[in-house]
Amino acid sequence: MPDLLHSLQHHDIGHLRIVAELWGIELESVDIESAAKELAASLLDPKTVAELIDSLPPSARAALSALTDSSGRIPWAQFTRDYGDIREMGAGRRDREKPHLKPASTAEILFYRALIARAFFDTDKGPQEFAYIPDDLFGIINPEGYEEHKGKTLESFVPVVVKKEFLGREARSPEKTYIIPSTDRVLDDMTTLLAALRLGRNITPERKLLSLSHAAGLLKKNIPQAEEVKTFLEASRADALKLLVEAWKKSEMFNELRLLPSLICEGEWKNSPLDARNSILGFLGTIPTGKWWNLDSFVSAIKQKRPDFQRPAGDYDSWFIKRAADGRYLRGFESWDEVDGALIRFFITGILHWLGMVDLASMKPDSEITAFRLPASNSRFPTSYTMGNVENGKLKIASSGKIVAPRLTPRSVRYQLARFCEWDEEKPDEYHYHLTPRSLTRAKEQGLKVEHLLVLLAKHADAGIPPALVEALKRWDVNGTEARAETQVVLRVSSSKVLEELRKSKASRFLGEALGPTSVVVKAGAQSKVIAALAEMGLLAEDNTDMSLRAAEDGVEISSKNEIASSPLRGSSQRRGKN
Repeated sequence: MPDLLHSLQHHDIGHLRIVAELWGIELESVDIESAAKELAASLLDPKTVAELIDSLPPSARAALSALTDSSGRIPWAQFTRDYGDIREMGAGRRDREKPHLKPASTAEILFYRALIARAFFDTDKGPQEFAYIPDDLFGIINPEGYEEHKGKTLESFVPVVVKKEFLGREARSPEKTYIIPSTDRVLDDMTTLLAALRLGRNITPERKLLSLSHAAGLLKKNIPQAEEVKTFLEASRADALKLLVEAWKKSEMFNELRLLPSLICEGEWKNSPLDARNSILGFLGTIPTGKWWNLDSFVSAIKQKRPDFQRPAGDYDSWFIKRAADGRYLRGFESWDEVDGALIRFFITGILHWLGMVDLASMKPDSEITAFRLPASNSRFPTSYTMGNVENGKLKIASSGKIVAPRLTPRSVRYQLARFCEWDEEKPDEYHYHLTPRSLTRAKEQGLKVEHLLVLLAKHADAGIPPALVEALKRWDVNGTEARAETQVVLRVSSSKVLEELRKSKASRFLGEALGPTSVVVKAGAQSKVIAALAEMGLLAEDNTDMSLRAAEDGVEISSKNEIASSPLRGSSQRRGKN
């Protein structure tokens, strides 16, 4: 950082005389260069510095303390929010109004005493304006802190929190009444997603899950990557969770801000999710593990201490962000709670809890989250993965082809099983499937074989495979589908002569297989044409097709042509009604 001499040389002689007056120093030099050197030499006396600081009002000492705790520098936007701005005025107005005698802010108290200066510096986020204590003056004010940061570049210094101070407070008893433990269910959801995409199922996955799968390399352009998927599925649950978490921590494409459900981000502006993520993890790294912590106080402390954690140069106007509820644009620092504060809450309750790294608590069931707890660990958060779930679940198999897979069935088993089966409704801790000729045909087209399925089922079934199902699978493998159920529209007439006459009419092309002397199958969608032809013959026909369909939907048995044979597999059914 610049030293005191370089900081003073940017001012005119009138400003230097104001500094000297406030320090109680008689300035003899008349040109800027000589006056700056004379003043710097006088100000860098430890005893004089101590006396001046003792004379400062409490607010100014607090601001100076915040700067020293932050290694002598704080982004200008944040500093002025906390301690007020410095009025812009030329030398003439300054000399007339004498702002140093009636300072409008804490920042002006420090500025006119040369205890702080203001300048732009290059950072890894680009040029950024800072309030800073001149380097050699900082060494006198806080020798210990100066030694800590001496020699570091601005880019290598990342101010995260005020030292020796927790962000927020511990949660009180009512705030942790209802505990929501973290889980490793993200592994199961990821397995379901990978299987669905492998099958080409038309699904709408949760955005954060899809984003995580790409960050972990499991997907590329929504296409499962065979080797990466195999590694994920075969890893233990602890190792698989670690794989996902480590990929998330390093990812520049997983953008928590753009995943916030309460916000809509528009335009081509770019934020740095990696920088914001590292900042929030740094904030979390300062609070004790194993203790319940109040969420509101944690967010409020960040707003007070480091509000610009994701904003380059404290810019709150160039990002086009709308509130999803009503489309209102959220700009300026006054929208911090709805954007930056909401991001911190989502980070803890929607990302860390989802990844199994944070427990949550509330005051009432289904009410807003009031507290969170980091896992107790000897290492710095969040590198500990304490999930101990073992994938030893067994499949429950019915002779009808229905299969139930508990949540802790090995993920690789459920992934393969899902490729052989139709999917039924998912339960909280179970996945339900069933085998059909269609699902087996689809699996066969992907290179999967029935013999592989039988080995898979035999190895992981809790009570073996029902013999009838084994036989049915083997027969299907040899003969394909041997039974089919279908519903057809049937025309019934009063006599065979009517049917013969109809076959001689122009409607004959709409008639199918005869079912007897007075019954015939009507081709799909042609019943209205047949009824019209009968009308031309002087016969009024009653169309009961819609009534029959309603009866079928209500569970009433209807008369139809069915080709049904006994089979443990569900056959394909094609409803076309009845007349």
